[in-house]
Amino acid sequence: MEAVKKCISEGKAVLGIEFGSTRIKAVLIDDKHAPIASGAHDWENRLENGIWTYSLDDIWTGLQDCYSKLAEDVKNQYGITLTKVAAIGFSAMMHGYMPFNKEGELMVPFRTWRNNLQEQASNELTKLFDFHIPQRWSIAHLYQAILNGEEHVKDITFITTLEGYIHWKLTGKKVLGIGENSGMFPIDSETKYYNKKMIAQFDELIADKNYPWKLEEILPGVLLAGESAGTLTEEGAKLLDVSGNLEAGIPLCPPEGDAGTGMVATNAVTVRTGNVSAGTSAFSMAVLEKDLSKAYDEIDLVTTPTGHAVAMVHCNNCTSDLNAWVNIFKEFAESFGMKVDMNELFGTLYNKALEGDADCGGLLAYNYFSGEHITGFEEGRPLFVRKPDSKFSLANFMRAHLLTSLGVLKVGNDILAKEGVKLDKITGHGGLFKTPVVGQKLLAAALDCPVTVMETAGEGGAWGIALLAAYMVWKDEGETLEAYLDKKVFAGQEGTTLAPDKKDVDGFNEFIKRYEEGLSIERAAVEALK
Repeated sequence: MEAVKKCISEGKAVLGIEFGSTRIKAVLIDDKHAPIASGAHDWENRLENGIWTYSLDDIWTGLQDCYSKLAEDVKNQYGITLTKVAAIGFSAMMHGYMPFNKEGELMVPFRTWRNNLQEQASNELTKLFDFHIPQRWSIAHLYQAILNGEEHVKDITFITTLEGYIHWKLTGKKVLGIGENSGMFPIDSETKYYNKKMIAQFDELIADKNYPWKLEEILPGVLLAGESAGTLTEEGAKLLDVSGNLEAGIPLCPPEGDAGTGMVATNAVTVRTGNVSAGTSAFSMAVLEKDLSKAYDEIDLVTTPTGHAVAMVHCNNCTSDLNAWVNIFKEFAESFGMKVDMNELFGTLYNKALEGDADCGGLLAYNYFSGEHITGFEEGRPLFVRKPDSKFSLANFMRAHLLTSLGVLKVGNDILAKEGVKLDKITGHGGLFKTPVVGQKLLAAALDCPVTVMETAGEGGAWGIALLAAYMVWKDEGETLEAYLDKKVFAGQEGTTLAPDKKDVDGFNEFIKRYEEGLSIERAAVEALK
């Protein structure tokens, strides 16, 4: 306790803040990289005029509330008013689209990763570059706005992502970490910069529009992990901490997306390592030894925070429908006057799934709150369906919803398996793994590969971006991020590893066959329920 107090009072703690889909979380770590305080603010995206978005007011009030709760936690635990930290890092949901004019005004509502309305742009750019451009990438959003003839495009002076926007307003610097840059526009892993050939191709593609900007002029600068990304300005300090206690001049690390922070939080930044983040959305990352044989629509090529090539399988939907069903069971219990502990409820229902048939007894579910690029959906409708003779039990019901939360992830990773991508370890993190064993066991079945979960798995991306901020200020001369994480953060942390059970693997394969055959049911639901 005294050591932690000294660390905080001397301004040696490090702060990480991540904007997740449903929660903004702040984590303060000490000089041993251990979380010592936290704060959180719950928020939710909204569908407005057909666009998934968060308002600027949502963003700033959420950030300020999250930070004030962290400062309050520090005060309550240690009796210290937080005035200074060694470094700060910001992270957020990957990609999306925030275009600004020369006055610094956001010209259209923030378009999040969740929007699947950029199919034409995605297809045309993929063909032009011979490189898969996902719909959620910023360049796809920009080109779709051009194709749609949107008035604001001509006035753009800067486009960025959510954490890039926060960072800019707090430091004045228009930069991103390379991992997040790689979700705005393709990165050349040799030069550790945007692909110059593709930038020229894009400028030529839109030359007839006669916009007053070239693409490179409106993209954020590219920074690698460990590089300085500016300092907290006086205005930025007041914007972050409305109490006015936080001092200006604190260094900030390059802002990263939740893919990059997930890799860091699971020590999966070296070649032949991978991780799976499973929460509101899900994605897997595999750090590649060599390039894939061709471009796949289902696979995104991004980078680690240090610029290594990564194959990413990104799924818009994971646990949202599962959580909705758990809440139905909560409502049921409360109708009988029972007081429900949500952790106990999740644990009970998740463990019930392990009693079910390996293939879920013929039950089928789709967790599509929104569209899924990998399976070809612009919109989604959560759906549960069974045949009259299916084995309809609570265990099979829960197992079906757990398996379907990993369904799209499995479809994408089966492609990587056929490509011969080999990984020495996969680490799981995120809400799906909070209940011990269950999510881990089913993910091992989905990927047919051992899965490790560390004790820190629940810390997530806020801890990951705090580690990147710590690396910037605490690394030794010439020390790589990989070495820093191995020796100073994760040394001695083995976690628990579960190998796949053949029965589970075979059952998941049977389920996924039914899942792929039943996609026409999901399509019919989208068409019928407008």
